[in-house]
Amino acid sequence: MTRKHQSEDSILRKIAASSRSSQGQGSGHSVALGIGDDAAVFRPKPGHEIILTGDWFLEATHFLRDKHPPDAVGWKCLARALSDVAAMGGTPRCFLLSLALPETHTSRWLDRFLGGLRRATRKFQCALAGGDTTRRDEILINITVVGEVRAGTAVLRSGARADDILYVSGRLGEAELGLQILRRSERAASSKNPLTRKHLYPEPRLALGEWLLEKGLATAMMDLSDGLSSDLPRLCAASEVGARLETAKIPHVRTRDLALKYGHDPMQLALHGGDDYELLFTVPPRKAKLLPKTFRGVALTAIGKITRERALLVLKANGRATQLIPSGWAQYSSDSHDQPESVLSNNVLLPRVNQQTWLASL
Repeated sequence: MTRKHQSEDSILRKIAASSRSSQGQGSGHSVALGIGDDAAVFRPKPGHEIILTGDWFLEATHFLRDKHPPDAVGWKCLARALSDVAAMGGTPRCFLLSLALPETHTSRWLDRFLGGLRRATRKFQCALAGGDTTRRDEILINITVVGEVRAGTAVLRSGARADDILYVSGRLGEAELGLQILRRSERAASSKNPLTRKHLYPEPRLALGEWLLEKGLATAMMDLSDGLSSDLPRLCAASEVGARLETAKIPHVRTRDLALKYGHDPMQLALHGGDDYELLFTVPPRKAKLLPKTFRGVALTAIGKITRERALLVLKANGRATQLIPSGWAQYSSDSHDQPESVLSNNVLLPRVNQQTWLASL
């Protein structure tokens, strides 16, 4: 079949049509004016602050064109950005999409990409409000998410205190192992494999983040995108504290033999593998009994303790303590592997806005 060349206007119409078909109950009411004008208009709830976060998703850095299905790229580019909102206990409302594509990928690839993005939009009730498109040889995607949180209640990285208990959601290292399986596979990626699915279709812990905020349980929180060994030091630095991890308590991949087959120790994956998009949070000891073992089927596991001394230690099964060396994803490292986001903090909390806020739109 002859490939039809798409104009920018036809691509914008395709994106707009996909966006309209994904509208439903939830966050759409926050977008007073969406795609089609020079800018979109966002209507914040009274008494709320706005959360802004931005995320790049780049070919050859975060995904591989010949390995990652287009619908997974569409899903994941939004899901990973929403994880930042989850980490603050916020609710996503809308997002902007900036997309650079080669002309060869403006038909079937784009359709499948938009299908995955549409599914994520519906699942997480976050409406597409606008963005931009351009042509480029590589596929470049940028997502800007707008979320909300009640004024003065956002959970920050800076609230951890000595003796707080350190928790994680889910199992760590599964997404990294899924990536290794995907890269070595000669066949198309399968979403039936729970490990590759964790890598391809991550689910931001939005409901958990909102619940922790509502119940007043978490003193500090962030999402695990770059790996526990890289992200925990950031939380501790913001809170001016240290931490002691217990390796025996860290939830890792169950399939030890499979991990070893691909040359990885499950505990090393849990400590250093990124892309999990689980939540790392701290809870005061007096409130720990209020925390369930699972939340909507997702395990909540105590993995250590916050310390007054600003050292980061790992307590091994033999009782020996060693220093935690950050060895996760490093954006500017020469040996970075295909993993998640920038080392720069990309969440911005804005004061409550009483008037309409204008956003760039398609």
